[in-house]
Amino acid sequence: MKRFGVVCSVFAFLAASCFAADIVDTAVNAGNFKTLVTAVKAAGLVETLKGPGPFTVFAPNDEAFAKLPAGTLDALLKDPAKLKSVLTYHVVPGKVMAADVVKLKSAKTVQGSSAKIKAMGGSVMIDNAKVIQTDIACDNGVIHVIDTVIMPKK
Repeated sequence: MKRFGVVCSVFAFLAASCFAADIVDTAVNAGNFKTLVTAVKAAGLVETLKGPGPFTVFAPNDEAFAKLPAGTLDALLKDPAKLKSVLTYHVVPGKVMAADVVKLKSAKTVQGSSAKIKAMGGSVMIDNAKVIQTDIACDNGVIHVIDTVIMPKK
């Protein structure tokens, strides 16, 4: 039954992303990025991510945010500058599709530092996060779903 729920969730997400939508609207329509959307709003990044881009977003789903240590999310939501730094660390300028991501060793993020990328055994890691869904096309870029919130080094 759990497998059926996952299949339905993926189908609903893909169906929602088939319509013309920017990164923010695609995330909202997906339903499994509620925490990310809340954080994007709190950091004042909505207009940026609705802009022309293109952007590649390594988007942590709600389960990824749930794995953060207790109090971490609340502390970030109360510190917009730090929250913005964390969120922009998940964004790479340009539209980088999965076929190109696997060829990279790192990616310079909008935050300013680089995230490590490692492709091995059919899976891709960005820092300590596994990419669990790829190439969700948006009007202004692409979303790759990750299972862990990644934190900038600086």
